[in-house]
Amino acid sequence: MDTDLAMPRVLDPEDAERAVLLAAPRGYCAGVDRAVITVEKALDLYGSPVYVRKQIVHNKHVVANLESRGAVFVEELDEVPAGATVVFSAHGVSPAVHAEAAQRELKTIDATCPLVTKVHHEAKRFAADDYDILLIGHEGHEEVEGTAGEAPEHIQLVQSPGDVPNIVVRDPAKVAWLSQTTLSVDETMATVNAIRERFPLLLDPPSDDICYATQNRQLAIKEISGEADLVIVVGSANSSNSVRLAEVALEAGAKSAYRVDDATEIDTAWLEGVDRVSVTSGASVPEDLVDGVLSFLAEHGYPDARAVHTAEESLIFALPPELRRDIRAAEKAAAPGGRA
Repeated sequence: MDTDLAMPRVLDPEDAERAVLLAAPRGYCAGVDRAVITVEKALDLYGSPVYVRKQIVHNKHVVANLESRGAVFVEELDEVPAGATVVFSAHGVSPAVHAEAAQRELKTIDATCPLVTKVHHEAKRFAADDYDILLIGHEGHEEVEGTAGEAPEHIQLVQSPGDVPNIVVRDPAKVAWLSQTTLSVDETMATVNAIRERFPLLLDPPSDDICYATQNRQLAIKEISGEADLVIVVGSANSSNSVRLAEVALEAGAKSAYRVDDATEIDTAWLEGVDRVSVTSGASVPEDLVDGVLSFLAEHGYPDARAVHTAEESLIFALPPELRRDIRAAEKAAAPGGRA
């Protein structure tokens, strides 16, 4: 549906001033792509059912599609039969979950995004150096629970600058911060700045915790929101990065912004008096859902979208090593002269 033509298609004189701008990049990031492919490959290799602890990524359409192929999503490991195959979601899990899986002799495939794994490693390193760790994130989010589980006696959650006055640490000279990877960059730095005012010796992580895809999508929506009458963000309600995109759009100057799971959730009343519409999607959203939104807009008198490119993404993550190993073994067995 999108095109890079300088001039949008004009449907009739009434629509001459209407424009749809489509953020690029948008949608699937490397970590989400890896996680979804992991479940698909596991189903192909092992057959159904393949169990998945929590939603593999925060998108109800992706989950429903994988369920239709034989994936079974569970909240906790006690719902998985002993000895079965279970995939850990892209958001990561704590060491306690790994230990429980080993105790129950489950075959595990860890689809944790490598960028989340990086934060886990940082938490362990800071804890080993006996720092108090302030984890910026949202209470109850799977990623926060997984990271906090790496060093629970060292980590405390900070959700906003309002939490900073209540922070208690053992040594103000030994305080470090980490963050959930899907937060708003601006909001996170506001919290970091508030923490640093209390603890001037605050130690930063060795590299930015907020993932490249989250930052790129926020920068892209800022680029096309300043003069937008309406911003539509495609993404599920439990997708932190999708919710943040709608907030970032409003902060960038959009007159209105809504998050929708798909085109069926668009209210035509939102289009009244609207000339410029900007569209983006969260990092766990398949492109066909964006296409559905663009088709809806076209049917309601808005021209084909013009993509606005702010960054190029080429990062690809390898599949989990345990899955790659089994795929290679299956390919070897299927090859001429291979052993079944």
